[in-house]
Amino acid sequence: MKINHKQAIEDFKDFLKRGKHRITPERFEVLEHVLNYKGHFGADELYIEMKTHKSNVSRATVYNTLELLTHCDLLAKRNFGDNKTHYESNFNRKNHDHLICTNCGKIREFSNPEIQTIITNVCDELGFELSDYSFNIFGKCKNPEDCKQ
Repeated sequence: MKINHKQAIEDFKDFLKRGKHRITPERFEVLEHVLNYKGHFGADELYIEMKTHKSNVSRATVYNTLELLTHCDLLAKRNFGDNKTHYESNFNRKNHDHLICTNCGKIREFSNPEIQTIITNVCDELGFELSDYSFNIFGKCKNPEDCKQ
């Protein structure tokens, strides 16, 4: 276990206790893989990744734990227009937005302080308390060599 993951583990444990969910080693094994996963992933991708590392966790446990981690705010669900649920860790991550290639499916993250300012201003002007947002730009890679089709 990595030192910086201790807080995520404690948060998840507290969430499970409050919701009267079972605290199982399998759920924490899923959490550990989630915290170590680089970038965006689908439930099946995570399941396959865990299997390649000799995990015995079932596909159902992966799916159910991902839902719990989303409700616990340790994970964010994303939809990038491909009819597939993607996840990304919220733990120790700053706000960012996405560029999605509709040709090859590549997802690039970026941050722009001007976008953050616009979102804050719109919420203030309309008396809205922001809890989360998702900003995705769809297009195609300009350089054909960059397109990982």
